[in-house]
Amino acid sequence: MTAHDSAIAARPVAVGGTALAALGVLAFSFSFPATAWALTGFGPWTAAGLRGVLAAAVAGAGLLAARVPLPDRAHWPGLAAVAVGCVLGFPLLTTLALQTSSTAHSAVVIGLLPLATAVVAALRSGGRPSRGFWWAALAGAAVVLGFTVQQSRGALSRADLLLVAALAVCAAGYAEGGRLARSMPGWQVIAWAVVAALPVSALAAGLALAAEPVHAGPRALAGLAYTAAISQFGGFVLWYRGMAAIGVPKASQLQLAQPLLTLGWAVLVLGERFSPAAPVAALLVLGCIAATQRARG
Repeated sequence: MTAHDSAIAARPVAVGGTALAALGVLAFSFSFPATAWALTGFGPWTAAGLRGVLAAAVAGAGLLAARVPLPDRAHWPGLAAVAVGCVLGFPLLTTLALQTSSTAHSAVVIGLLPLATAVVAALRSGGRPSRGFWWAALAGAAVVLGFTVQQSRGALSRADLLLVAALAVCAAGYAEGGRLARSMPGWQVIAWAVVAALPVSALAAGLALAAEPVHAGPRALAGLAYTAAISQFGGFVLWYRGMAAIGVPKASQLQLAQPLLTLGWAVLVLGERFSPAAPVAALLVLGCIAATQRARG
């Protein structure tokens, strides 16, 4: 097979991988509004703990139904990184931040996650994306950062620090998950990660339920169900399959659109005010996404 034939054969895989990663981003974009719903009836520690417990129940059922064998010993360090970053750290830190920060503001701060993921992936794998890729990624991050500073008027709060910590641990989890998804099915990566985190999630949920009040109305239950089934499991199935197909750096840049999608949900679902700067930021970020997708690693 010639190089031209190989390139033609690879196109459907790239297109399919991009579509899967984009669907994962769409699923994740509603996570913050769903978390805000959950916080109307549950405390932050309860919401984060129950999210992990319910996700583990769904993932465990899937693993049992498919009769999936235990992962190889070499995979467990990576799965531990996914568990700590994506199953425990990110949900808890962002839930705590959303107690005092608006959904829209939090979403834009987390918009720095794609660049952080690309950097961690490059350092971890030794890959060298092109200079054009890095310039486009940095430009996208700069737009998101500038939007954040404009919204917060230059003042960083405790919530901002929690969000920065959340994106740091999540970037490591994303990068490790994308790497593992090349050697094992993506849904198994997140399934084993949430199952591995179950002891901690269950302990946190048990202690929190005894300490935090619960007023579980329909909206709170719907939010908790979404964060457990979609944010913590279903979205990752799509996300990791997409990353395995097109690579972690390129897939991560699709997530630059996530804060802007979340801004839309915040307006439509939560009634938050839409910043006049958002349309400008949207166009600039989408341009950066297009540039990173064209750049060759």
